[in-house]
Amino acid sequence: MPIKNRVKIRRIRKGDEKSFLSLIDALADYEKLERPSIAARKRLIQDGFGRKKRFTGYLAFVNRKAVGYSIILETYSSFLALPTLYLEDIFILPEFRSQGIGRKMFKLCLSEAKKRGCGRMEWVVLDWNKPAIKFYDKIGAVYLKKWLTYRINHDNFNITLKKL
Repeated sequence: MPIKNRVKIRRIRKGDEKSFLSLIDALADYEKLERPSIAARKRLIQDGFGRKKRFTGYLAFVNRKAVGYSIILETYSSFLALPTLYLEDIFILPEFRSQGIGRKMFKLCLSEAKKRGCGRMEWVVLDWNKPAIKFYDKIGAVYLKKWLTYRINHDNFNITLKKL
């Protein structure tokens, strides 16, 4: 039986914290970024598993092993006057890629956007992540050439506030 037929995807729940954080570390390694700090890890657990959730997380399992995850949350489109489902992360361990697991996870997220009555689903992808870009192009996602992503990190809030 192909792996994609054996994969189980479900929302994160108490007891999944270690697997969830391990996959976030694996994504950081893949993207050549720093892993979350101890304080950030505590916030991830609080925000994903606590009473007041700030995001919805999913885990993909093959033979009871967590092999992938996604994080989604809602923003809002003033022009559509509808929520937007934002896909913060989608990640599958390298040894489990190209077996339909990422596609199944993405489909679940898109189905959730539809279920919630969202006007769209959005995400960003690193420009060097050619396999992901190829997948998004193949499914008909629109590359927003005229939109640029800007960011002000927490460390710079005070500096930027003084400039304003």
